[in-house]
Amino acid sequence: MMLKQHRSQTGFTLVELLIVVTIIGILASIAYPSYQEYIRTSRRTAAMGCVMEQTHFMERFYSGNMTYVGAVPPACPGEVTNFYNVATANLGAATYTISAAPTGAQASDRCGTLSVNQAGTRAATGTGTCWR
Repeated sequence: MMLKQHRSQTGFTLVELLIVVTIIGILASIAYPSYQEYIRTSRRTAAMGCVMEQTHFMERFYSGNMTYVGAVPPACPGEVTNFYNVATANLGAATYTISAAPTGAQASDRCGTLSVNQAGTRAATGTGTCWR
């Protein structure tokens, strides 16, 4: 009489694969929103940097000319202008306001429009602590 030899099977069962896929889905649903918020925060920080660079330019211009009239701040780099409209407003002899309004994918940013005026007053139309 011949004994049948049993081969052990290797691999994964369908149930094991479904459990792994479910766990990955749960982790992704938690991680993706955090990642998106990190991206929004880094874009906001880049816009703040550009606004502050323009503010410094305006102050240097005023030091040399004793007026803000005629000042043309440098343009922001593409990584900022892709997600923010940066503009100078209220330009006068002793006043200016530089603002960065979020657009496109950045429009849902909680801080809203960021602005700085000639007195160095920083403001945001949204909620939360935006300028640090």
